[in-house]
Amino acid sequence: MTQPAEHPIDTDLELAFALANAADAISRDRFRAVDLEVSSKPDRSYVTDADKAVELAIRTLVEQHRPDDAFFGEEFGTAGEASRQWIIDPIDGTANFLRGVPVWATLISLAVDGVPVLGVVSAPAFGKRWWAEAGGGAWLQEAGAEPRRIRVSGVSDLADASLSFQSIAQWDDAGYLDQLIDLSRRVWRDRAYGDMWAYMLLAEGLIDIAGEFDLKPYDMAALIPIIEEAGGRFTSIDGLTGPWHGTALATNGLLHEETLTALQLD
Repeated sequence: MTQPAEHPIDTDLELAFALANAADAISRDRFRAVDLEVSSKPDRSYVTDADKAVELAIRTLVEQHRPDDAFFGEEFGTAGEASRQWIIDPIDGTANFLRGVPVWATLISLAVDGVPVLGVVSAPAFGKRWWAEAGGGAWLQEAGAEPRRIRVSGVSDLADASLSFQSIAQWDDAGYLDQLIDLSRRVWRDRAYGDMWAYMLLAEGLIDIAGEFDLKPYDMAALIPIIEEAGGRFTSIDGLTGPWHGTALATNGLLHEETLTALQLD
């Protein structure tokens, strides 16, 4: 039986920050550790001891402070049934983490009735944390600086847009390579920034379109409130809302419909 929290945390955003702080303390210590333990999961993706430790620490805090809420984590699955569910990716970008590449973060979201209403993306190797809560705007805090509100770009023409596509192999495996190549010829610039970073660049207004395939809800849930509160749009590649459809297309909003049309299969 879970013991009641000694110091109750009143708001969900305060709890999300506490979860992120606990995650950062673990992941920062294990990043580039010479004794990092790495293994393969049944789907052939990698998992480290840091992934597992972060998720367990977050789950323990959620059980202490929100015992009636449900939980969904990448490494240990679901717990409980409730309209409120914390959705966690302990380390998004594990392949980067285990190679010592600093593009990784802990993704924390609260979904109510399946709709993400709060998201925190904490990237301690960058010294950055992004967050948003429904109706409260999107925010970024960098190490040593005050939080600042962020906003997507005002780019309205594909010819002026910057696109991030994750990887050519991923789009090829999904059967969308021709659409990606066609879109890349229509935009100003294309790069593969990868993982959560592309979406946070979009929320900051630094790129305009990001998309990828083969995703799970915990890969997307924390991103959605941040992008939407920054003024952007987030759907699946075929235009469905929410993190439940296995693909992602995020834009500054102005380019969304045109990009959806460009990516439709013949």
